[in-house]
Amino acid sequence: MEVVEITECPRDAWQGLSTFIPTPVKINYLRALLKVGFHAIDAGSFVSPKAVPQMRDTQEVLEALPYAEYPNTGILVIVANKRGLEQALAHAAVRYVGYPLSLSETFQQQNTRQSRKEAEAFVEEVVEMCNEKGKTPVVYLSMAFGNPYGEPHDVQEVLEVGQRLLERGVPIVSLADTVGVATPEEVYLVTSAAIQSIPKLKWAIHLHVAPQNARAKLEAAWEAGCRCFDSALGGFGGCPFAGVPLVSNLRTEMLLEFLEEKHALIRLDKEALKEAQALLPLAFG
Repeated sequence: MEVVEITECPRDAWQGLSTFIPTPVKINYLRALLKVGFHAIDAGSFVSPKAVPQMRDTQEVLEALPYAEYPNTGILVIVANKRGLEQALAHAAVRYVGYPLSLSETFQQQNTRQSRKEAEAFVEEVVEMCNEKGKTPVVYLSMAFGNPYGEPHDVQEVLEVGQRLLERGVPIVSLADTVGVATPEEVYLVTSAAIQSIPKLKWAIHLHVAPQNARAKLEAAWEAGCRCFDSALGGFGGCPFAGVPLVSNLRTEMLLEFLEEKHALIRLDKEALKEAQALLPLAFG
């Protein structure tokens, strides 16, 4: 039986909302998610509150989470610079520190105000500091399947960057379809090439999908050998920093149905999942 890891992504779902979700509501929702038994929860980000006002309360939110009661679920946060990295590393709740490294120069500048060269250099700092503090670094390879800016995209470049990340000590790389441009064929091609060419890396996938191609893209990732998935209950979310309309996250509900069909082993508390789903209208306004 296949064993699959799911990272539930409320942070990704919250970040693009124009209406601020109150801190107690976030805390209540994350507490409910902790009970479900996901492999990890993408719970917040330490970034500029001017750039992402929805995440200005991440410190307060994390302090209120009973994370120690759920050792099988790791809390993940996103950082974009050294200041955010230091904040993340200082927090006991944080197990995974995610950093978005883009294959698009345009998006790297828009997302982290760094060049691609500067961003790759920063990855070394992320890995070194995470290792010192006992945290696990995760690199999100943004625009892994193409971009909306007309910049060239090459599978070989994905592999070259992946190899450099491995050499820098990165253990986990998540292939991100940042703006949902990937076709199922591209998802299969890139994901299978990555998994087969660099098997020492743990490869995950973060798909943004439209309803009409969500199942096909998920199927493509599965057939390519991916067993680590990001998703969000209700399908809320998307990337608000790419200058294009938001494309939703992969719906956790659909992912779970799909995995059940594949007879994959998912150890989740179904009653706790229902309780979390009942909070969706409040959690996302």
